[in-house]
Amino acid sequence: MSRWAGLLSTAAKVNLLLLVVSAVFSWSSLSDRVPEFALTKIEESDIKDDSGKEAVAEDDADPEDLEVFYPTHQWQTLRPGQAVPAGSHVRLNLQTGDREVKLPDSENGKSDTRKERRRKRLGKVDVDSTSFTSQELKKALAKMKESEKAERKAHEEEVRKKFRPIEQLKEEFEKLNVKMETDYEIMVKLISKFNSSASTLDEKVAALYDLEYYVHQVDNAKDFLSMGGLQLVIHGLNSSEATLKEHSAFVLGAALSSNPKVQIEAIEGGALQKLLVILATEQPLAVKKKALFALSSMLRHFPYAQQQFLKLGGLQVLRSLFRQKGMETLHVRVVTLLYDLIMEKMLLEDSQHGDHLEEKIQQYQQVKLVPAVVEQDWCVVVSNLLAMPEHDSREKVLKMVGVLMAFCRERYRGDQALSTTLSLLRSEYEELAAEEQREGDKDGYFKELLGSVNTIIQELR
Repeated sequence: MSRWAGLLSTAAKVNLLLLVVSAVFSWSSLSDRVPEFALTKIEESDIKDDSGKEAVAEDDADPEDLEVFYPTHQWQTLRPGQAVPAGSHVRLNLQTGDREVKLPDSENGKSDTRKERRRKRLGKVDVDSTSFTSQELKKALAKMKESEKAERKAHEEEVRKKFRPIEQLKEEFEKLNVKMETDYEIMVKLISKFNSSASTLDEKVAALYDLEYYVHQVDNAKDFLSMGGLQLVIHGLNSSEATLKEHSAFVLGAALSSNPKVQIEAIEGGALQKLLVILATEQPLAVKKKALFALSSMLRHFPYAQQQFLKLGGLQVLRSLFRQKGMETLHVRVVTLLYDLIMEKMLLEDSQHGDHLEEKIQQYQQVKLVPAVVEQDWCVVVSNLLAMPEHDSREKVLKMVGVLMAFCRERYRGDQALSTTLSLLRSEYEELAAEEQREGDKDGYFKELLGSVNTIIQELR
């Protein structure tokens, strides 16, 4: 028995010795492989005490209760209660059981320092995720969410102050008994008011004034035609009240503008004759001004109306305005109208037209406007307007003289008054153009006028 007991004691001792040697070699191997990270760090949130609550890690303690440890590039022992700066290297010495800390090694100190200086110069900041604990990141994210939520709430509140809900607006409109009317419904009411014998003169004028605003739109003008409003305003041109004539012509001109369908209906309804009568007879300036506006709207881009205008002696009617006192403001308007009519025909004939324009060109060929202008001696009538003081008026007259030059050259060459006027204009615009250039405007308004004057003088030589 004592022999077997001795053998068992000896075997136990050998086994114990093997275990100790194995443990020593294992510790040595771990320490040699990864001295800085000899042990895996466990998240504090995964460590719980017996009560099931998260244990408060040493790193999560109140910073005011911790003594700050300042590491160096050498391993130093960390005493309990000392706080480690973020980014430091920490290891557990398995031989002593102490925690040791040092600053991270730099592979190339000079290079890193140079890089850091360069980053500072460029205003760059490198953010190392290891310099923040998970708790700090969670807190920062929570603050960002709270800030974003507060900003969104403030924006919604600001929008709510500026705008009211549609339901509230509907309720307020219902309380006010407000009904949104279409343009068509409004025009029906205005036409009815204008045509009513119970309406006063002021009410009729107000109705025409409002109608002029609506019929500027092409679709509204067509509706105005279908309602019978066009015939009413044409009939209004015969009114004994000057103000009704004026506003009827105003509405008519607005409805005719760039609206071929209304132009055709108006000339068939006798509007052209009535407008010429107003212009040929003694009427207030305001009435004739609106009548000329309506006539211009009817004639532009409507060769049939232009042909009828010449047949009815329209040029003679316009010529008479230059003999009437107090009509000087209409003179440039008349010249501008004639210039536009001549130019639209010339541009159409010079353009590369297709089959769809052949019919319109044939209609324009029936309009002998330029021969009639020359025959009625408009050459002198137009050139005399160059003595007007306004630069804008002179510009329009110069354009008309330039267009008539091919037909009135001989007449202009014998006009001494025109020669004197052109010389005075050249001197004036040379000075004004030079002043423009001194101010830095190389291609100014007066230089353009000077060019027009010089072109006319050159063609008359």
